[in-house]
Amino acid sequence: MNNRIALGVEYNGAAFSGWQRQLAPPLPTIQGLLEQALSRIADQPVSISCAGRTDAGVHATGQVVHFDTVKDRGPKAWIMGTNTQLPPQIRVQWACTVDDRFHARHSATARRYRYIIYDEPVKPTVLVGQLTHSREKLDVDSMHRAAQALLGENDFSAFRGSGCQSSTPFRYVHEIKAYRHNRFVVVEVEANAFLLHMVRNIVGTLLHVGQGRQPESWVAQILASRDRQQAAETARPDGLFLVHVSYPGYPDLPMLPLGPCFL
Repeated sequence: MNNRIALGVEYNGAAFSGWQRQLAPPLPTIQGLLEQALSRIADQPVSISCAGRTDAGVHATGQVVHFDTVKDRGPKAWIMGTNTQLPPQIRVQWACTVDDRFHARHSATARRYRYIIYDEPVKPTVLVGQLTHSREKLDVDSMHRAAQALLGENDFSAFRGSGCQSSTPFRYVHEIKAYRHNRFVVVEVEANAFLLHMVRNIVGTLLHVGQGRQPESWVAQILASRDRQQAAETARPDGLFLVHVSYPGYPDLPMLPLGPCFL
C-alpha cells in the first residue's frame, strides 16, 4: 500500500541550478538532492512533485512537495533522517501523511513570493546571495501604487520570460504590495500561479519606478502592451523567496511563519 507524504521544504538556492532535476549535464538542483536523500531514507527510488519550480539562485521558505512510498517511516524519520542526507542549504521543515488526492502543484490555489531589496549606498556583506542591492533610495509608496495596476486576472505577456512553456499568459494576482520592513524593501506578490520570471520582471520594472526613472503609470502601460520588450530588465534571482503555498482543502497542513527569517 502506497503512502503519500507531503513535506515543507526550505532552501537557500544560491549554490544550485534551480529546482528542477537536470540529467545532462548533471547539475546540482534542489529536486535532485532531495530525491537522493529521500530515496536513502525510504530505501527505494523516490520521485517528488513540488508546488512551484524555482529558478537558479531563487530561495524558498515555504516550498511544498509530495511523494509516494510503500514505506511508513513516520514524520520524525522523514524530517530528521532526510536532513542528515542533505547539504546545509536544504532542510525539510515538516512532514505529514496526506490522502492520495493531494498534489503539491495541482491542489494549490495560490503561491506567495517575497522579493527582498536593500537600498543603502554600500552593499552589505551579510546575506550575500539572499537580497538585491539598490544604491539609490527607493520611493516605496510609488512602487506600491504602481503595482496595484497588476491586480486581478490579466495577460502578463509583458512580464513573461522568453522560455516560458505555459499554454496561457493569463494569471490572477490576488495581492501585490511594496513596503519597508526594518532596513529592507519588500515586494510581496500572491497569485494563483506564475509565469517564468514573472515576479522578477515585475520587480525589475518596479525598481525603475522606485528610483524615479519612470512614472507610476508606466506599469499599467507595460501590462496593456503585452510586450516583454516594453518592460524593464529582469531583476536578479538573489532576493526572491517562495514563502507560502495555499491549500484550502487541506487545513491540517502545517503553517509556519512566512520567511525569510531575517525579516
